[in-house]
Amino acid sequence: MKKTVVLNVVGLTPSLIGEHTPALSRWASRGQVVSVEPVLPAVTCSVQATYLTGQYPEKHGIVGNGWYFRDECEVKFWRQSNQLVQAPKVWDMAKALNENFTCANLFWWYNMYSSVDYAVTPRPMYPADGRKIPDIYTQPGEMRSRLQEELGQFPLFNFWGPNTSILSTQWIADSAKWVEEHHNPTLTLVYLPHLDYCLQKFGPISPTSLENEPVAKDLQQIDAVCGDLIEYYENRDAQVIVLSEYGITPVSQPIHINRILRENGLLAVREELGRELLDAGASQAFAVADHQIAHVYVNDPFYIPKVRSLLESIDGISHVLDESTKSAYHLDHPRSGELIAIAQPNAWFTYYYWLNDNLAPDFAKTVDIHRKPGYDPVELFLDPKIKLPKVKIGLKLLKKQLGFRYLMDVIPLDASLVRGSHGCIPPSIMEAPLFITQETNLLESSSIKAVDVCQLILRHLMNTSSN
Repeated sequence: MKKTVVLNVVGLTPSLIGEHTPALSRWASRGQVVSVEPVLPAVTCSVQATYLTGQYPEKHGIVGNGWYFRDECEVKFWRQSNQLVQAPKVWDMAKALNENFTCANLFWWYNMYSSVDYAVTPRPMYPADGRKIPDIYTQPGEMRSRLQEELGQFPLFNFWGPNTSILSTQWIADSAKWVEEHHNPTLTLVYLPHLDYCLQKFGPISPTSLENEPVAKDLQQIDAVCGDLIEYYENRDAQVIVLSEYGITPVSQPIHINRILRENGLLAVREELGRELLDAGASQAFAVADHQIAHVYVNDPFYIPKVRSLLESIDGISHVLDESTKSAYHLDHPRSGELIAIAQPNAWFTYYYWLNDNLAPDFAKTVDIHRKPGYDPVELFLDPKIKLPKVKIGLKLLKKQLGFRYLMDVIPLDASLVRGSHGCIPPSIMEAPLFITQETNLLESSSIKAVDVCQLILRHLMNTSSN
């Protein structure tokens, strides 16, 4: 098999390749760039599962970054077990073709307990005193200590939250090189998320504009990482694929879908210590908000017509899928909501369900991707109302170092801060995800479907000629 590397550069689109990405521009000009027709929802977990299985969510079951676990009556996001993906993966298919095939998965999601040979993924430690300590999970397990001894502790707080930076993406790139040098896998999958953060904060405005200087800087940074990895792997006689999951579209309208359901007597909460928690099992209907898609779960089928009528009346919702239309979008799976709301291109869904910020749960103002019953891009921001935020954060960290419990409540509750989102189908191919390769003989058209990526990776592995 031909050695192959897939660089997943999240948020990269044809419109962003230009003067701020000289390395990618030069490399792409020598090969071929094709657009990818994204899967719905165009969110991390669903897209990656589609790329790696060649199946739609109706088959692999990953209907979003999270969903309602009906048997537990709980919403869970960002689970990590690969057993949740209900279809064979590309490495299983490749292993069936060649028993000597090996695969390394660097930070693609659902990367725990899979059948890959080498895996590295974030896995923080949560001691009983309330701290969150950066760490990783690896397969084999002994790589965990060796990687962090040589590369340093994984910079978790630069991976997500208001302190995101190129440091986490660079660490992932360095770990990919480490795995390559120690294990030499046949297929290497590398997740490079850096560009995603800035685009959600500031929106995909032209990077040449002064107001969007951070996007230009982030493009230059991710370009440098990509350029280095491409040169490194090509020097090791590997084929390189550059791939992205989705494009970010500018947004200006947050939709508080759960607040609307609550105001109409459909969503239930329970009070704990003066704070409100979503009570999914007691609700007639509630939404699991995931960027521009919301799975709406209706516990009593009697209320489905009422809920659908309400959703269709909400400003910012483009259309609503039900049992008769979900199959057309490949979302007819038991994990999906009874109804699925899709936002208009300039809108996105918040998970907010409280009607008074003073009653918001204590985790609402923290970076807490597992406790929140929906995706929260506002975690990328520091609360502008906090005076001297560095002082406040410093005092919190001092408590952490002393072993005290602490609450890093520095995140605002202002959804209007978010300027970019994704999830629905982009308006044009310039804002769509892309697939770039030097092996132009393996491509048959100028565009591909998301489900085609799996077979394209296999074709690269089986490639007997090289351009």
